[in-house]
Amino acid sequence: MQPIKLLLPDLPLAEDLLPLLRRIDATRWYTNFGPLVKEFEAKLSQQWPIPLALSMGELPALQVVTLNSGTAPLELGIAALGLPQGSNVLLPSFSFPATASALLRNNLKPVFSDVAADSWQLTPSLARATAAQHPLALVMPVATFGCPLDVVAWDKFVEDTGIPVLMDAAAAFGNQAIGRLVHASFSLHATKPFGIGEGGLFVTRDAELSERVRRLSNFGFENELSTLVGTNAKLSEYAAAIALVQWSRWPEMQIRRRAQWAHYHECLAALDEVQCQSGFETSMPPANLIVTLPMAAEVVARALSQSGIETRRWYYPPLHRHPAFERYSGHWGTPATSLAVTEKLAYCALGLPWHHLLSQAAMQQIALALAQALNSAKSR
Repeated sequence: MQPIKLLLPDLPLAEDLLPLLRRIDATRWYTNFGPLVKEFEAKLSQQWPIPLALSMGELPALQVVTLNSGTAPLELGIAALGLPQGSNVLLPSFSFPATASALLRNNLKPVFSDVAADSWQLTPSLARATAAQHPLALVMPVATFGCPLDVVAWDKFVEDTGIPVLMDAAAAFGNQAIGRLVHASFSLHATKPFGIGEGGLFVTRDAELSERVRRLSNFGFENELSTLVGTNAKLSEYAAAIALVQWSRWPEMQIRRRAQWAHYHECLAALDEVQCQSGFETSMPPANLIVTLPMAAEVVARALSQSGIETRRWYYPPLHRHPAFERYSGHWGTPATSLAVTEKLAYCALGLPWHHLLSQAAMQQIALALAQALNSAKSR
């Protein structure tokens, strides 16, 4: 029996890239905001995959800044906001370390919040509970495993509180809309739904903020002078070539992924004790497939491994238990920071194989092995 991989990237083949590589050869423009980078940014800004409802009225134009990693838009987006050093920033503990490290690299203090029991996200109501009692300079909700954040509700939060919101939507390209006031960061890592190897996006409707992020990605240059303390985080023309081919493949990739998710969801729905994260319709698949179990995730993970099925305990341990961040784990005792849901997820959440190339037969095999693992564990 062939092992079932947790993740398999689906990137363009070499022959598909050749026409764009020849364009690079012809221009000899390899980086520093080249024509392929500009073309990719223009396509995204004009055709963002998830438009906002027309009922929201006319919106400012979308601004898309490409960067060389999924972490760069977080770090540079925070830097561009110009927050006072040492300020408190609310973020979920149930997240990837980049969410917290981006704050610390900007000399800001992470304040760890719990997440909602259904979506596994930091919600506006949780953020309001903290903001009503303690000063916050920024809120960073996470589109957990690609589950889209409610940008209308987060826009209202910004309007009501004056606190900026930067969404860590690393895995949510194709699912996440962009609001009027909130900003967003996306990853284009090879394992993401829209993967190019390494890359990232900072997306906003604030033209001035996007320009600051762009300048920060190029050493803070303006008129050949460093007016901001920046870095080198530009996307290369080679990465943009991959991105443009992926963009041409995107509609077909989404159709296939939605069909796969509908079948996978049906397989898992037959297991009463296995719960999927809420917020994903059959037309909006997750980036990573995480389920909660009626027992310790590590027990089931061991059993699935013996069946040749790779798993991963995503976001384990939670950020407040990582050595780099545990000194910030003391909380204020508010409803937003009790971390009870986060601790429960750390105990029972398990990531199953899920990628573009997963067959329906493999999904059925996973569901069967999962049922057997649960029954075996209960009989002990």
